[in-house]
Amino acid sequence: MQSPALGVPASLAAPVPLREKFFGCIAACHIGSSMGAVVEGWPYQRIEKEFGTFERLASYEHYRNGWKREPGTTEDGVERQKLMITAILDKQGRVNAEDVRAAWVKHIKPESAGMVSEPFEATLLAMAKSGIPARDIGRYCDYAGLNSFARSCHPVGLINAGDPAGACADVLEVGQLYQTTNSRGLQWAVVTAFAIASAAKPGATVESVLDDLRAGTPAWTGQPAVLREIARALEQTKDARDFRALRQAFDAIYSGQGTPYAFSSANEVVTKAMCVFRMTRGNPKDAIVAAVNMGRDTDCLAAIAGGLAGALSGAAALPEQWIRQLDHATTLNRFTNTQRTLREHADGLYNAYRARLSRLREFVARMEGA
Repeated sequence: MQSPALGVPASLAAPVPLREKFFGCIAACHIGSSMGAVVEGWPYQRIEKEFGTFERLASYEHYRNGWKREPGTTEDGVERQKLMITAILDKQGRVNAEDVRAAWVKHIKPESAGMVSEPFEATLLAMAKSGIPARDIGRYCDYAGLNSFARSCHPVGLINAGDPAGACADVLEVGQLYQTTNSRGLQWAVVTAFAIASAAKPGATVESVLDDLRAGTPAWTGQPAVLREIARALEQTKDARDFRALRQAFDAIYSGQGTPYAFSSANEVVTKAMCVFRMTRGNPKDAIVAAVNMGRDTDCLAAIAGGLAGALSGAAALPEQWIRQLDHATTLNRFTNTQRTLREHADGLYNAYRARLSRLREFVARMEGA
């Protein structure tokens, strides 16, 4: 039997400590976001022509604002994620929409608009400051089917590590800040957080994560259309052995263009991420490289596929230079809402998770003695 993540006999593979699963998830997500941002929106034919295989951190520009970003600089999706992490650190446990709204109001820098956040997020922040219920804010976003939350909800999966049902419930709650209740975007975000919570289980494998997803939970049995789309793609790509075969398999299915965020539909990006995750056997480096060479929404795809692989396998496969460069770029990013290092983000989440477990143990002990 082979270990899905490491390619060595499962009996010899050392278990990945939960703390390192947290770090692998956050580090791979941020690295994937940064590397994928360089070629975001490109057709894969252009990536192939210019680079062959693109697999390095490089400088890039977003929003045509003249800011040439240091290699390793992350983008709007990671800023969304950083604010969720901040809310979790403040609460030391699971968060709701009001908790994350409070983090927005307290921590978003005014100068970040148009630099590290999408234009529509400035509108959402203005509404957050107005005092309307946090769960109402997302209904005023025009993009209910985008991957806005699906590509950034990793912390929701991690604070529910081992509990996919809890991750599902929290996505459908917190996600209402970004997208309307029960929208397609949120249904697909459930897949991201659910899979990460499953990958964090002791002894998890690529197959066990996909099996958990198929089985669903009482809180989310799996929207039939969501699970059918994932199952169809997994079947269609079961023989793909590299990203070149994988991306060609998707050509006839996902080719939208000509509308705002045409390549950023949550169903496309999350479905592709599940296939990349399986094809790379949960190796975060391989998942990132495959994702950034797929074309279209490369940064979001790499964030999901890499983050999920990191939650399964940890960060051992990630080059140390990539991690150092991400942290260095963060120190130079005056627009980011927090300059925590990758390790500080991950350990903060892990410590909040441990605090949550401690409270649960105290509760169980108290009530069992009642």
